[in-house]
Amino acid sequence: MSKSNKKRPPSGEIRQSQILSTFGPGAMVDLPDHSILIGGLNHWHGDKKRIYEDRLANRVADILGVKDIALYAPPVDEQDPKASRTGITAFAFPTWFVAQVEETWPKTNEKALNAKVYRTRPLLPWGSLVQGKYLNAERKKVSVVPVRFVQACVNGHISDINWYRFVHEKSQTSCRGLLWLDEGGSGNDFADIYVRCEACKARRQLSDATVPNGKVLRECDGHRPWLGPKAQELCISEVTGKPEYNRLLVRSASNAYFSQVISVISLPDSDAAVRNVVNLVYEDFLQYAETANDVKKERKKQKVSTALEGFSDDAVWAEIKRRQSGQSNQPKSIKQVEVETLLSSPFDVGEDVPEGDFYARARKLDNLKPKLLSRVERIVLVHRLREVIAQVGFTRFEAIMPDIGGDLDIPVRSAALDMEPTWVPAIENKGEGVFIAFRKEAIEDWLKRDAVQQRGKKLAKGFDIWRKQKGIAQEKAKFPGLRYIMLHSLSHLLIAAVSLECGYAASSIRERIYAGESGYGILLYTGSPGSEGTLGGLVQVGNRIEYHLDVALEMGRLCSNDPVCAQHQPDAEQEDRFLHGAACHGCLLIAETSCERRNEFLDRALVVATVEASGAEFFEDVRV
Repeated sequence: MSKSNKKRPPSGEIRQSQILSTFGPGAMVDLPDHSILIGGLNHWHGDKKRIYEDRLANRVADILGVKDIALYAPPVDEQDPKASRTGITAFAFPTWFVAQVEETWPKTNEKALNAKVYRTRPLLPWGSLVQGKYLNAERKKVSVVPVRFVQACVNGHISDINWYRFVHEKSQTSCRGLLWLDEGGSGNDFADIYVRCEACKARRQLSDATVPNGKVLRECDGHRPWLGPKAQELCISEVTGKPEYNRLLVRSASNAYFSQVISVISLPDSDAAVRNVVNLVYEDFLQYAETANDVKKERKKQKVSTALEGFSDDAVWAEIKRRQSGQSNQPKSIKQVEVETLLSSPFDVGEDVPEGDFYARARKLDNLKPKLLSRVERIVLVHRLREVIAQVGFTRFEAIMPDIGGDLDIPVRSAALDMEPTWVPAIENKGEGVFIAFRKEAIEDWLKRDAVQQRGKKLAKGFDIWRKQKGIAQEKAKFPGLRYIMLHSLSHLLIAAVSLECGYAASSIRERIYAGESGYGILLYTGSPGSEGTLGGLVQVGNRIEYHLDVALEMGRLCSNDPVCAQHQPDAEQEDRFLHGAACHGCLLIAETSCERRNEFLDRALVVATVEASGAEFFEDVRV
């Protein structure tokens, strides 16, 4: 990543996968000497590797409201100093700084008896600095650091706080005296931080900007500095239809940036072979073809002829027409396609070749005990899989995740990655996994039990309280249902159990929960950009998954925080854990990189009997 497109050393470096998850367009990054804002896609430079995954590209195009979209891996910085600079442009942000001086307020000769003493430092705009330094009263240059606080809104816009207007409120708004940031205590309590004007003596507590539904920081002006200085847009609240208001945001806070990504597992189909060969020569030779005769003419070139060998002109032309028209091969939801594929084949799915994208084999269930066999329908060992992840936007303050079908709602609230997107950043991971499918009739019978329905009402009530507190309209957020919460909770228990033996760290194992009408199941998988994700550990786990399932169920029966954990009620407003049933860090919560729902919608009481004995468990009296 480079600060500009000139030939000079980059300001810092980050991994490609981090760009999609943490440091994408609009994200703030602290570097050793300053703070920056990652530029939008219109500020990315250099050659990019294209990634082909039609199912994902079509879905992203629908979300962004464009005809078609391309997927590209983030650019890699060119190491050759003689080559033109490649990478990602970043902008200095914020543009207000705090001088590194050691002073107190009030000064020793001014303070009253028992008056509280604050550490104080000058608060300065960039324009007042001299060669990037603060010139103090003795005309000495003093180092500065970016101020910790900025303002942003829920639509993703971000800008500097107008500190002059903040400190002076309604009086002396034209005063431009030197501002000071007074900090008491550890400096982490907003009630102990003040902004003070040296000229007119105005002083205001920073906590005034944190009042819920407050309007201290005024209406948002729709600034999008990551896209450029002219990227401002109208900012309207989705809830009220009126202008949105700014909120105080700490640059390094965990709610400053939530990447909005969508992913698919690449699956084999009858047209995969022709798509793969067209991929090799499409951009350079075939994208402007108008008839099958044009394909025939291009075959005269050696590279095209070699790539298309064995495929007819008509087959190649049909694939080109499909791309040019933006047609989608798959109108089904992302997860629906995946679970149907995993359940469809009697034995093998895909091809067992070294460079293949997907290969899986169903395992025999002869060793399963009758009570477990009545619940488990199928176990599939996924020897190879390819996951493609694309970023479509980002949010601030609140994360918006894909629904239980793997899709993002249309339209979905998010900040833009580009003014007029023609491509989005994506990465591809190779890995392996194990899939466990559960019988529909077993789950449907479980849902009919009175204890399960009573538990579901409590979970749904907690969800409604959470939704109302966040100001989310009912049509924008749907309760995922007990099927999903049960499978999700079981998945977390299994990740903890299998990580002890599979050779992968628990944080590197990811989950995919299937809880739709096409089937119910859990896919545990691992993946990385190289071949490190295909070491065979999870496949071996799948050969004796019944043992690991037994360990997982035993782990779920008792938590180190019981009985407090088991007795937690999701609708208890005083506890403020509305999306959890019997779930905490002692039992179900895992690394957020592994969980597809950010550790939400969990309740082990739906999986096994806990000390609370609610009677809502799916695995009732099961011992493998």
